[in-house]
Amino acid sequence: MFRSALASRLLISVFAYFVVIGTVSAQDRRQNAPGEFDFYVLALSWSPSFCEAASERGDGGRAQVQCDGRPYSFVVHGLWPQYERGFPEYCQRPAPRLARNVMTSMLDLMPAPGLIYNEWDKHGTCSGLSARAYFESIRKARAAVKIPEELLQLSEPKTVAPAEIEDAFIKANPGLSSSAISVTCDSKRLSEVRICMSKDMQFRACEETDRRACRRDQVVMPPVRGG
Repeated sequence: MFRSALASRLLISVFAYFVVIGTVSAQDRRQNAPGEFDFYVLALSWSPSFCEAASERGDGGRAQVQCDGRPYSFVVHGLWPQYERGFPEYCQRPAPRLARNVMTSMLDLMPAPGLIYNEWDKHGTCSGLSARAYFESIRKARAAVKIPEELLQLSEPKTVAPAEIEDAFIKANPGLSSSAISVTCDSKRLSEVRICMSKDMQFRACEETDRRACRRDQVVMPPVRGG
């Protein structure tokens, strides 16, 4: 009986090993090959939430550039290459050095030098583009999305359902559907709006991104600083 139980456990372990290997193989056939991906996710961060959370953590120094009182609302967190299942990251190690003038050219959309450098290392290197072309793509993606007017200049905290935020973006952006947008949150606040886009910056569906969306009934949008 002992041998039988041992053999059964061994067979289960072997089976599980091959299932895992098969799954990894299916998901990672192109893993981290620059330029080999299916679509982008444009992540728009609600800056007041980021700054409020940083203040609560006592992490104001790292967030100083973005949280210095200027009236930032939605800022670009990143443009992330994605697979239909999963995503690549850090596709070149070490990453090609990002020129300072390219970094400074993006501060109007991504108001934190550290964020820009990190996005290039982690995501930009997976795009298959040069640094300049990658950040031009970020600018093009951001220009393709209109922020709903009612969400631009909040002077008071706003409590809203994630679905209402999605609906506002869909209404403001012809061609954007509920299958191409998701909202993320922390324990109480809106974190990001994520919009899926093809390589030529057209809205497209992305089921896996939607599965990572906020599941809370309502979230708080802290007001825009100095707005």
